[in-house]
Amino acid sequence: MKAAIISLTEQGRRLSFKIAANAKFISSERFCFHSHSDIAAGSFDSLSFLVSDIFNEFDALIFICACGIAVRSVAPLLRSKTSDPAVVVIDDCGRFVIPVLSGHIGGANALAEKLAELIGAQAVITTATDVGGHFSPDSFAAANGLIITDMEASKAVASAVLDCERIGFFSAYEYVNMPDELTGSLECQTGICVVNSDFKPFPVTLRLVPKNIVLGIGCKRGTDCDTIEKAVLAALKAADIAIERVCAAATIDIKSNEQGLLGFCKKYGFELHTYTASELAETEGDFSASDFVQSVTGVDNVCERSAVKCSGGKLVLRKTAADGVTVAAAEKPLILDFGKKVL
Repeated sequence: MKAAIISLTEQGRRLSFKIAANAKFISSERFCFHSHSDIAAGSFDSLSFLVSDIFNEFDALIFICACGIAVRSVAPLLRSKTSDPAVVVIDDCGRFVIPVLSGHIGGANALAEKLAELIGAQAVITTATDVGGHFSPDSFAAANGLIITDMEASKAVASAVLDCERIGFFSAYEYVNMPDELTGSLECQTGICVVNSDFKPFPVTLRLVPKNIVLGIGCKRGTDCDTIEKAVLAALKAADIAIERVCAAATIDIKSNEQGLLGFCKKYGFELHTYTASELAETEGDFSASDFVQSVTGVDNVCERSAVKCSGGKLVLRKTAADGVTVAAAEKPLILDFGKKVL
């Protein structure tokens, strides 16, 4: 988790330094008000300008200040609990750690608990499911890389849990540590379904879709971002795979500096993994082969091999080619774990 630590006072600066130095569970960057800063931190004059600049660049914003100051600074930027970063507030004395926004999906609750343990503070958790020690569909989805397709259904499941109703659960994937609130029976009014289709077995169904597809991409030198994007979107559409399910992209190392490919990955937030020709050649599987690709790259197939190499799974989309771009996709193996946390 990439986190920004923002402080306003000298005491806050010292606390931010302590957190950054010891919180190994986050990748942090510090920002301090200009009159109480240091060489290891970014200095700012206006909190509202700073937050506006960095809001979409971090997974979490950790404020060391009054709650009201933090809330007012982020309020104009808020869009949705499914996309906003986690927002956590720590008082200047480091006594309380309060998850303010994106407690479940963004991981603010789990982050607050870890920060509180680190600095010897009290985490102040207010979400109903956590306070009662109940199952949270949002937390389960976030921790297991699942896409929530219907927030209203998610609210209905959470409400049913709090009303002590038994929640049905159906999954096309293996799972472990299922809580007592859930049952494998389909004879429930409200339930959760983890599938890649539109299957809805319950009258009120929260459908969760795995974000576990890895793209394998090959391209001619100098191919621009738009061309790569069109080729990828067309290939995924033909295979009935939503772009939202993609979690990463992979290619051969000689394409690591292709600006079009880098631009495409940045646009969609994909990490680009690269492999040598020998690493791809050693990847086991049934791949299509091209003598031309072999002569240029040193391996007979880039897109299929890189997708499988990166995912550790099986191809769900074989090589497709268009305008100098080759695209394949593989699905990462998935075991759902109800005991897994966001961080």
